[in-house]
Amino acid sequence: MGWFGGRGSVEKKLKQVSSRLVHLRDELRVIDEQLLQLRDEADDAALRALVSESPAAGPEHREARGHADAMASHRAHVVAEIATLETRQDQLLDELAARSGSTQ
Repeated sequence: MGWFGGRGSVEKKLKQVSSRLVHLRDELRVIDEQLLQLRDEADDAALRALVSESPAAGPEHREARGHADAMASHRAHVVAEIATLETRQDQLLDELAARSGSTQ
């Protein structure tokens, strides 16, 4: 295979990482929109629980807050995965540049 086979392998990995990054960044945009909505709903439920005399308002607030917290946790996981993939992408680009430099 030689250098060209190795370079092709790096390019293939780079395309895969790039594609995954695009997908995760799109997912992050959706998560951010959903998280904003869930936090608004949790805040509204908290306000209703404060002014309501109904005992059902407290659990409603806790459930809404739980959904918002779960989405925030998912967001943190996606952000961490993006950071990991960006590091991998940088490594692959460095490797590709090194291989390109050695074939000239």
